[in-house]
Amino acid sequence: MTRPDATSPQLDYETDDIVLECRGVSQWFGENKVLGNVNLRIGRGQICALVGPSGSGKSTLLRAILGTHPPKGGEVLMDGKPYRKPHRDRGIVYQRYSLFPFLTAEQNVAFGLTLDETTIPHRIFNFPAYRKTKAEYLLRAGQLLDRVGLGQAKQKYPSELSGGMCQRVAIAQALIMRPKLLLLDEPFGALDESTRESLQLMLLQLYEENLKARAAGKPEPHTILIVTHELNEALYVSDRILGLSQYHTAGKDGATIVYDKPAPIFKPNDEKDLTRFNEQKEILLKSVFSDETLQHHSEFVSFWDEVSAARAEIVGS
Repeated sequence: MTRPDATSPQLDYETDDIVLECRGVSQWFGENKVLGNVNLRIGRGQICALVGPSGSGKSTLLRAILGTHPPKGGEVLMDGKPYRKPHRDRGIVYQRYSLFPFLTAEQNVAFGLTLDETTIPHRIFNFPAYRKTKAEYLLRAGQLLDRVGLGQAKQKYPSELSGGMCQRVAIAQALIMRPKLLLLDEPFGALDESTRESLQLMLLQLYEENLKARAAGKPEPHTILIVTHELNEALYVSDRILGLSQYHTAGKDGATIVYDKPAPIFKPNDEKDLTRFNEQKEILLKSVFSDETLQHHSEFVSFWDEVSAARAEIVGS
């Protein structure tokens, strides 16, 4: 696999601009040890794909990060502060989207803002002010639907939308809350191939927005962790691949991160050249998914070492 050079966007992160950190995260249920000593740092603006075999605890880790099921061992931190409950700074989109059937796409996207930023007494007893606020929320929702390619479907109800369109609405629902971290739990798993590819392109567009923001000296707006069982998808939509697996020398204590490296970067208009994945995909299959070769968990974990080496190379040049 060709190593990204020092100017590659994946290796251009500030090592102290960490949005999410897992420190020694462990989770067990009775005698079943699911996660064991998971250590992970995600920098602002990264789009990370998490892959792993069945039973490796991908969804368990996601729930610990979300805050709905705090770990029994270790801690999870957002911007350096530990937490143990959900918050609007972490959004999530599941494979099965949850939209209100009696609201239009635009109203569904605006609904979270209404609940989070207004109160029932305000909506009832100060209706003129609320009506103005609601109009602002709907405007923001409409603009976001334009960005995710649903500008012509703002006034349609979920029953009038395809599965892929509904999933775009669900992603817009999460994005409008401006989360510091967006979690995607196999969001495209139930979609047909054509629809899936259109949503993959949408993720590439979000990453391109990050690159433009960074070039302008602004904070990257999208930090994303996507769980997927499709290796081609993981390598295509992300700039960093994480492998969570129970197949390592200390696997009896639970799954942990056994692979952490940069991924090839694609732009929305690039040809989807799957041959760029081949070597990395083979290593992933052996190091993450194979129960025949058990290596130390750190053998293929080098992302932040590569970041540090790239920064040193830039400084020394």
